Amino acid sequence: MAAITAQDVNKLRAMTGAGMMDCKKALTEADGDFEAARDILRKQGQKIADKRAENATAEGMVMVSVSEDGTTGKLVALACETEPVAKVEDFRKLAQQVLDAAVKSDAGTKEDLLAAKQDDGRSLQEHITDLMGKIGEKLDIVAYETLTAEKVASYIHSDNKKGVLVGLKNVGDANTNEVGRDVAMQIVAMKPVAVDKDGVDSATVEREIEIGKEQARAEGKPEAMLEKIAQGKLNKFYKENTLLNQEFVKDNSVTIAQLLDKTSKGMTVTDFKRVAIA
Repeated sequence: MAAITAQDVNKLRAMTGAGMMDCKKALTEADGDFEAARDILRKQGQKIADKRAENATAEGMVMVSVSEDGTTGKLVALACETEPVAKVEDFRKLAQQVLDAAVKSDAGTKEDLLAAKQDDGRSLQEHITDLMGKIGEKLDIVAYETLTAEKVASYIHSDNKKGVLVGLKNVGDANTNEVGRDVAMQIVAMKPVAVDKDGVDSATVEREIEIGKEQARAEGKPEAMLEKIAQGKLNKFYKENTLLNQEFVKDNSVTIAQLLDKTSKGMTVTDFKRVAIA
């Protein structure tokens, strides 16, 4: 059996990022063969991934990147099980790696992103699995979003667990840094379901109408009045839950639509992406 030196252990640690005792154990089991030892460590990560597959991931980091020309944004959320892990340097480095891979690969889906080859030739998923083996927790990319627009603004909340991309059009010569950030913060805080009422899916509309009718019926309103009352309640739903119709949280005398139009005539929102780890 090959003698395992401290230098060997440190070399494997540098290659894999795994703990000292795990590296020593893997090298011993592999009789000093570094590639075989790396495979052992990967299998260890996969075992943890399989064992903890159903565990909840309520902590982690949301990260964002907007292209230099301001027209494309990438938003990723890497989640873990516990808050202490979310603060570990290795986890934060991995979150940055996920974002960098999203930008470099321009992956269309989460699955494409996980399959993206890294500098060492391995997939991003393999790197995630490796870190699972090191820290002993489930890690998962719980959100991956891309947004393209005339101008893309972004915002990451102070807890690093919520983030937004928002697309603007008809910006003209306006400096959109402040208003874009304000609108993105509005989306984080107020959780709109769509940009405007036209973006609300039909199932939601039907549900809100039925709820409105039931509430009116419970209040003893005449059957002939139910539809009209329900439509009124639906309009209130639109005002409270669609972005352009919401009152601006910093100044409730204006809606988001009015705020944008005041900044630059005709400016509006084309789309937004909101992600949260919870």
